[in-house]
Amino acid sequence: MDELRLPNNIIRLRHERKITQEELADFLGVTKASVSKWENAQSTPDLPVLLQLAAYFDMTLDELIGYEAQLTREQIRRFYTELSADFAERPFEETTEKVCSLAHRYYSCYPFLLQLCVLYLNHFMLAETENAQMQILKETALWCDHIIDNCSDVNICSDALILKANISLCLGNAKEVVGILEPTEDPIRLSGQKGLVLVKAYQMVGEYEKAKSHIQIREYMDLLNLMSDAMMSLALHIEDLERCRITICRIRTIMEQYQLEQLHPNLAAQFHYQAAAVYAANGEEKEALEALRLFDRCALRILHSEKVLLQGDSYFDRLDEWIARLPLGNIAPRSKEFIPRNIRDSLCCPAFESIKETSEFQRILNHFSS
Repeated sequence: MDELRLPNNIIRLRHERKITQEELADFLGVTKASVSKWENAQSTPDLPVLLQLAAYFDMTLDELIGYEAQLTREQIRRFYTELSADFAERPFEETTEKVCSLAHRYYSCYPFLLQLCVLYLNHFMLAETENAQMQILKETALWCDHIIDNCSDVNICSDALILKANISLCLGNAKEVVGILEPTEDPIRLSGQKGLVLVKAYQMVGEYEKAKSHIQIREYMDLLNLMSDAMMSLALHIEDLERCRITICRIRTIMEQYQLEQLHPNLAAQFHYQAAAVYAANGEEKEALEALRLFDRCALRILHSEKVLLQGDSYFDRLDEWIARLPLGNIAPRSKEFIPRNIRDSLCCPAFESIKETSEFQRILNHFSS
């Protein structure tokens, strides 16, 4: 955490004004020795004197003492990356204390507080007991409420609402989630068309580069959303094997055409895993193992990459600027150190009971053994 910079600020501001310690002391009605002690960090001015100093140098009190109530996008990303690594390398309780300390310090920096909610939602399961996990989630829900109640940025509030809904699901409060999201998630609403209307407006005013970038971002997000919806469809229709076969066949065709295993190996791995679970649950061992081989290929691609980053490719070649504007940029929400552990846990799914002793399954499992 950054230290307050009052001593250095007094020295710098005094030099900029070209005044001596004695001249500053005379203005404030204190001794030269007091100013010297402030600049050497041996003591701190009382609050009334701090207010005088801020007025004299024509700045806010926060600026004078070096307190940053709002963080820049780069600072938020740096903190998130550091904390994510801490969760992977340090004791859970030690890291959560650090997170809470930062949340309290920057409680009015809503973009940062939102990312701390994302951080907790991605790491709460590391707590040793279920009770500890629930406490983390409840604390995160309170942060979401604080954002929703006080932040003036509609987009940040909307994201906080979605995070709160996810937290409620984790806490087992499904009815609360329905109450939160059902009024806003109506497929027939016209809000889904606003992106296309904006693209047409860009065209009409001659901003073709903006139009091309925006439509590419929509195409990219629609692709990812289609993949996510297909995975949910497989889970909902797991007992209807023929329907699932069609879904898997169609999505694999799309994945091949868009080269999704290279573009977004994490999402591709999730789809292959869900396909394997469907086949295994229906006793289709050959197809289940084939899907797990595809899952293994994607997982190893992630594991052996230098960094897990969000990125485009030769087709999605206009995403860089958009990705740079995302709250976390292109960094992953969890440290790469968690990948083997997460995969081992996922392969313990009861659906794979019938194939877990096969040599192929054990071979895949061994790729992620510690």
